[in-house]
Amino acid sequence: MAKAAVTVIGLGEMGRALADALVTAGHPTTVWNRSAAKADDLVARGAVRAATVEEAVLAGPLVLVCLLDDDIARATLRPAADALRGRTLVNLTNGTPAQAREAESWAADHGAAYLDGGIMAIPSTIATPEAFVLYSGRKADFAAHRETLEVLGAARYLGADTGMAPLYDLALLSAMDMMFEGFFHSVALATSHGDGDAAGFTELLVPWLTSMLRLLPTLAADVDSDADADAEPVFAQGLDVVLAGARNMARASRDAGVRADHFERSAAALEEQLAEGLTTYTAPGVVRRLRTSG
Repeated sequence: MAKAAVTVIGLGEMGRALADALVTAGHPTTVWNRSAAKADDLVARGAVRAATVEEAVLAGPLVLVCLLDDDIARATLRPAADALRGRTLVNLTNGTPAQAREAESWAADHGAAYLDGGIMAIPSTIATPEAFVLYSGRKADFAAHRETLEVLGAARYLGADTGMAPLYDLALLSAMDMMFEGFFHSVALATSHGDGDAAGFTELLVPWLTSMLRLLPTLAADVDSDADADAEPVFAQGLDVVLAGARNMARASRDAGVRADHFERSAAALEEQLAEGLTTYTAPGVVRRLRTSG
């Protein structure tokens, strides 16, 4: 059975990985990039290089866009807007929920179906079991192309609101970003006196963080039960204990010549909560405070 034709617009590292996966899977694949030479290896493997964005869009019913940001995506697609009519535009460019909803409206004005997506993978893991891609938009449009989209990684549909995929994408990325920031801080602190190295310290850090990750489903259940007035959080600590730890981490960081901004902010927030009469540190309490902090 013939595979569906797909167009990929944008051949940065991720765009090339997407196009490569589609070519490998046997999909007729048309590609376009501002720097045309980036398509050379894909063309050698069977992809078709379009001379213009409009030509690329007209090549098939499914158009994937993977560019640097929303402004570039819009500027790139604008000259080919009329060619989108009757096609499905899948925007895999990293962006915000508001931008996704605006893009959906723009696509609808030009007669195109629209899905927004968030790629939860690095280029080398596209088309492997490690990759998954979030999608939101009309369910019928997702269902019509799901088989093709599964080539890129497990396709996770989040609902009809196109803002959901970018919302979850950025939420997941924020957790990753803070994890890496925490890693870099911990390495800077642990190696500040020259008696250890990052590799040796990380041998201790990985099992520690792995064990702490097992708490996340419990914390999530606590957050979800917060609306129930009779529910008691499973995980709770004394605010004074958490504050003492934050103060010590800030002090040790300053003494080691390592920035202590995060722990100083944490300590200040905890002191404010104690002053308000709170005594317990819980996941629902932290999430509520984050949502109302402005």
